[in-house]
Amino acid sequence: MNGKRRTMLRLAWHLARPYWSSDERRTAWALVLAVIALNLGNVAVSVLINKWYNAFYNALQRFDAHAFFYDIGIFCVLAASSVVMSVYAYYLRQMLQIRWRRWLTGRYLDHWLGESRYYRLQLDRQTTDNPDQRIADDLNYFVQYVASLSLGLLTSAVSVVSFMVILVGLSGPAAIPLGPLGTLHLPAYLAWAALLYAAFGTWFAVKIGYPLVPLNFAQQRFEADFRYSLVRLRENAESVALYGGEPPERAVFDGRFGNVFANYWRIMKRQKKLNWFTSWYTQVAIIFPYVVVAPRYFAKQIALGGLMQVGDAFGNVQSSLSFIVNSYTDIATWSAVTERLTTFDQRMQEIEASLRAPQPIRLRREGSGIDIRNLDLDLPDGAPLLRGVSLAVDPGRSLLITGPSGCGKSTLLRAAAGIWPYGRGEVRLGGGRVLFLPQRPYLPLGTLRDALVYPQHETFADEAGLAAALDRVGLGALAPSLAEDENWPLRLSLGEQQRIAFARVLLTQPDFIFLDEASSALDEDVEARLYGLLRARHPDAAIVSIGHRESLKALHDRVVDLTHFHAGALVAE
Repeated sequence: MNGKRRTMLRLAWHLARPYWSSDERRTAWALVLAVIALNLGNVAVSVLINKWYNAFYNALQRFDAHAFFYDIGIFCVLAASSVVMSVYAYYLRQMLQIRWRRWLTGRYLDHWLGESRYYRLQLDRQTTDNPDQRIADDLNYFVQYVASLSLGLLTSAVSVVSFMVILVGLSGPAAIPLGPLGTLHLPAYLAWAALLYAAFGTWFAVKIGYPLVPLNFAQQRFEADFRYSLVRLRENAESVALYGGEPPERAVFDGRFGNVFANYWRIMKRQKKLNWFTSWYTQVAIIFPYVVVAPRYFAKQIALGGLMQVGDAFGNVQSSLSFIVNSYTDIATWSAVTERLTTFDQRMQEIEASLRAPQPIRLRREGSGIDIRNLDLDLPDGAPLLRGVSLAVDPGRSLLITGPSGCGKSTLLRAAAGIWPYGRGEVRLGGGRVLFLPQRPYLPLGTLRDALVYPQHETFADEAGLAAALDRVGLGALAPSLAEDENWPLRLSLGEQQRIAFARVLLTQPDFIFLDEASSALDEDVEARLYGLLRARHPDAAIVSIGHRESLKALHDRVVDLTHFHAGALVAE
């Protein structure tokens, strides 16, 4: 178990280290040092309050009113100092956490989005579950727990040293009879009692609570799976409603929430066992120091103030040494979060390494036009899909790719885009802009204008040009809605979404246009008109289309049937 804890600390340091050497390191270190200083200041105030206990209760024992009110004034000053330091320590720690989370989130988003790693992650059979949840939630928990646990551990260590000195000074020796062996004289026996009590509690807490680590890991995944299923229904609300698919969707929800419920029940039962122990442990700790020090008090070796000071010092030592006991639930969650982030990070690194290695499908930007040579494509499990594909499209020319559903047409376009890693061969594209139009266009969150100019959101400030593009594709009535922020995939039909995609092409200057059944929801007359617009607006562009309609053949210079290159079972495209 010690080895596992050391491994977990190494993993946590591996995740945390980049931030502390980043361009934000000066601010980060300044914040953490300020928080440490304020926490240590609070420890110093606690030590002074412990000494105050002695004077205050001795004043009560002497019935000394003057000393009593004087000590009340001292306490007010110490309490005010503690309040100020506590408030600013918490505030600055929150500032550190949100800055750290912002930096980590940006870093993970860059890694996830860079070079389409998010797509590779979806293709991979070893895929890491719910990357969105790991970025949104796990990073937040990681930062929170690292900050609170590390600072808590440091504060506890300093507190232990400070109050152990007090206990050593107040406890005196203990004479422990050993029968025939004589008597053991144990110096500073109160300090030893505190150490043994905390060690006993920590050992039992770890033994009882360790199963919470894998249970919390699983809970994070089950919660994310359930949330994803709910979001997916919202994104496909119209299709589900048209199918009347509520019963099977409810079955999916029930199944996934059943996993959440069952695993949480296991966490509850394990947490109950831990709570039984920690609650008794905490309650016994209240009376334990007074029982231990009672012999010295009744022997009149210490006064009432000394007794109360010992009780407070013992409580601080016990509480600090019991940091793991009191924080084990947080430690279990932190361990699960660290493990989830580590596996995600490792998978991203593996994908990055595979991208840096020589690619079996070589994508080159040279020459002119499109040239695909001896391209073999496989499925992710290694099964062959296409063999020996060789195609060429010169600038200003167009090619239609046909074939039965599932023969690999869309996969061929993915390979041409450089996002399909399974296979071998060569794809050469000339210099210039490449634009892909899928069957179901992606409309991002935001306004209609954002959807129209996607992904070039920082350009096309000319509203008149945007309105003209909408008019050319038959959506002129939408021009007044350019600034409206709505759920456009739900408001627009598939045919209207495909027209938006054609408008995007008209607004740019692509040299290569790939269309994957991009007009399937349009009637043939509209389809012909839109293809005519592409050719008229971009006469030098090389166009490659995928489609089944016979009418498309007349709109292209050449037709290739992929059936001649097919080598495996049909796949969903």
